[in-house]
Amino acid sequence: MIFKDSSTSIQDFKDLVRIFCEERNWDQYHNAKELTIGIVTEASELLEHFRFKSEKEVNELFENETKRQEISEEIADVLYFLVRLAQKYDIDLATELNKKIKKNKKRYPIEKAKGSNKKYMEY
Repeated sequence: MIFKDSSTSIQDFKDLVRIFCEERNWDQYHNAKELTIGIVTEASELLEHFRFKSEKEVNELFENETKRQEISEEIADVLYFLVRLAQKYDIDLATELNKKIKKNKKRYPIEKAKGSNKKYMEY
């Protein structure tokens, strides 16, 4: 099955990851702590691509097919662990993201936050 952003649901991702892990009997290794460690580890590997790079150098990474693929794989690794954590602990990602955006709209009203990189506590 081929997945595309435009036609794939979060539930499709959860099912894909669940089946992949069940086939390998990995539930025993995937508790909240281990999955969260996986998120941080993979996010750190993603960060390695960009550390100490200028904006120009970062843009060049995305223009290089090999580097772009490496970055894409790290993004997929982060997504895998995030989806697996949500799948294992029955967290509805769409609902939670929507709630977080609503909360952040209050924290970062357009009239104060537009064009600013300040944290909401700073204004």
